[in-house]
Amino acid sequence: MLNVQDLVAAHLYASEEAVLQDAMRLLLRERSDIRIGLAIYRYEHEDISLAKAAALAGVSWSQMREILIERGVQPRLGPETLEEARAEVQALREDFAGSDDRH
Repeated sequence: MLNVQDLVAAHLYASEEAVLQDAMRLLLRERSDIRIGLAIYRYEHEDISLAKAAALAGVSWSQMREILIERGVQPRLGPETLEEARAEVQALREDFAGSDDRH
């Protein structure tokens, strides 16, 4: 069975950490369910904004809000900092700009 050390020994990666980072990056790119689950977890436990959670999940702000509600997570009302407010405004602008492109 292949293991992390084999990839380092074959000089395909500089370190075990590099293997794991690459594997995580590919996993998150390929598996939207894992990206969304991670975004929900971070939203609940790390107090990130809805806009940041949406960016991590690879979905729009409005989609992330709906996903949270579907999963039984109550979206927080309003940003707590100016930085969060700006991030949410930017996410909404991008969301609305994207909806204009679809019409």
